[in-house]
Amino acid sequence: MIYTVTLNPSIDYVVRLERFVSGITNRTTNEEYYIGGKGINVSCVLSELGIQSTALGFTAGFTGEAIENGLQKMGICSEFIRLKDGISRINLKIKADKESEINTQGPYISDSEFGQLLLKTEKITDGDTIVLAGSIPKAVSDNAYEQILQRLEGKDVRIVVDATEKLLLNCMPYRPFLIKPNRQELSEIFRKEMATEQDIRNSAFVLRELGARNVLVSLGGEGAVLFAEDGNIYHSNVLKEKVINTVGAGDSMIAGFIAGYEKTKDYRYALRLGSACGNATAFSSGLAQKEKIFAVLQKLT
Repeated sequence: MIYTVTLNPSIDYVVRLERFVSGITNRTTNEEYYIGGKGINVSCVLSELGIQSTALGFTAGFTGEAIENGLQKMGICSEFIRLKDGISRINLKIKADKESEINTQGPYISDSEFGQLLLKTEKITDGDTIVLAGSIPKAVSDNAYEQILQRLEGKDVRIVVDATEKLLLNCMPYRPFLIKPNRQELSEIFRKEMATEQDIRNSAFVLRELGARNVLVSLGGEGAVLFAEDGNIYHSNVLKEKVINTVGAGDSMIAGFIAGYEKTKDYRYALRLGSACGNATAFSSGLAQKEKIFAVLQKLT
């Protein structure tokens, strides 16, 4: 079983405008909303690929109910901890002449409520996969991911981490199967601009030395590169289609990589399917759907 962990899920409210002007009333041309959160995005794309997962995390209030009901309608299993206070986040995504986002903080999570999540992770066993994705709420300790991974020590669990800076680095002693930094995140980790391919290569090798088994670096319009534990470096390109949406593209790439590796145990194919999923989301108004994913896959080299 694959378990995805989203500590701070959201409803992403997407508004589209021809142009956004601050200080006046702007009127939209279209609105959409999506169930959001990086781990949830992974679960949604895995479902499109025919792979079951269980979404873990926290929900609160009427927005939390909407998140759980939405996942249920999509046939995705969830086991969220219901919080006593607050509401799950509503994040605003503005699509106009420029893209802007307003991400909110989310509800308070007590130590006892976080403890309930830790208890749920005890069911994870040998052969399972856990995906830790995204930021953590302010109310939760900054070693939250470490607490979860400590519960899994001694088990043969495939660990996937998509987080920034300290959150990511603190997971390295647990030898994650896959991490997925982008160019900007590498720059933040190493306090250095990733100006050349050699900069990216050197940074990825350091992360491998720190414990990451596979380092997948997404490079936006330049594609992606995988520094794999088999000693090889694999590249994937991108298609030249109109980019409609970048939200969730990285999460889609993770889902595709996991699905590709689960199916074939082949890193090259896993990277291609991951890239196809990321591309397909970028070319869609929401997360990638099956038909679009495999149409893109056929065109990727």
